[in-house]
Amino acid sequence: MRGLARIEQDVLGWVDIELDECGPYDAICKPLAMAPCTSDVHIVWGHAYMSDAPNRVVGHEATAEVVKVGDKVKDFKPGDRVIVPAITPDWLTVPAEQGFSQHCYGMGTGMSFVTFKHGVFAEQFHVNQADANLAHLPEHVSLEQAVMISDMMTTGFYAAELADIQPGDTVACFGIGPVGLMALAGAQVKGASHLIAVGSRPAAIKVAKEYGAHDIVDYHNGNTVDQIMDLTDGKGVDKVVIGGGGKDTLSEALSVLKVGGIIGNVLHYDGIETIPIDGLSWGQGLADKTIRGGVCPGGRARMEKLANLIEYGRFDSSKLITHKFNKFDDIEEAMILMRDKPRDLIKPAVILDD
Repeated sequence: MRGLARIEQDVLGWVDIELDECGPYDAICKPLAMAPCTSDVHIVWGHAYMSDAPNRVVGHEATAEVVKVGDKVKDFKPGDRVIVPAITPDWLTVPAEQGFSQHCYGMGTGMSFVTFKHGVFAEQFHVNQADANLAHLPEHVSLEQAVMISDMMTTGFYAAELADIQPGDTVACFGIGPVGLMALAGAQVKGASHLIAVGSRPAAIKVAKEYGAHDIVDYHNGNTVDQIMDLTDGKGVDKVVIGGGGKDTLSEALSVLKVGGIIGNVLHYDGIETIPIDGLSWGQGLADKTIRGGVCPGGRARMEKLANLIEYGRFDSSKLITHKFNKFDDIEEAMILMRDKPRDLIKPAVILDD
């Protein structure tokens, strides 16, 4: 089986692999759509902890066709078109029982693709516990929309959930890359009123406005904190979602957050060993400001609910895709694009069958 892999640190290339055995509860799938993620970039060229295994196929965002299922699989059969979540946990674990399936074997280990086995950028790939980790692709949800559900939408919406956004809240969204845009959209879906987006790329700003942003804060135009405080008449915001940024983003978020507010963080601070927190912004630890960060949930039920938002016209995730390819081998070019991030890029995707 051919796949695009992290050969070693800083080296991306094609390899031939053998798939894991299709166990009685598992499935083998072939991709219909694939999209590279910043996490894939971090795995190959950065400092991501998920895997340093040599020749490990990367990728965790896909929609697919089922090729084979184990004899205990009840709800899927060969030929079914499915959404494959980035997070495919082992649901038979204590953390899963406690509501943290994304950490089933320890921190972040629900992402079995790349972490424990080959990812989805292969001619075929393995999915554990298919009945719990695959979702049927609804008829009226396109491949472009569905492949954005698998990670971008579930991750970004999770930031809004972590922040516990309530109807009428004023919300600042730090970062308007693909995850940040989904965090912004999640905040709107949950009822935020005044949405402030922090970012500078014209393509992303356009989509941010389509997803509900009322104001755009560009650090090129002055201090980010000062701009947000001016926009809120010095009051700050009720909630913050962080989907992008750098080592100082958390302190900036605390600086604009009202007392009693909550930060929902889904940004992976790649290569940063210590994340600084401005003491005064946090009231030297006594400001009653909450910081919550987490890995998005995965699994079937989550995918089905997010797909419902698209199927019934509440939301369109395909606006993230700015660069579209149509051949399997194009996933390598898409990965390079995701690494280099030209200013007109939000998200590349390879759509093999539509």
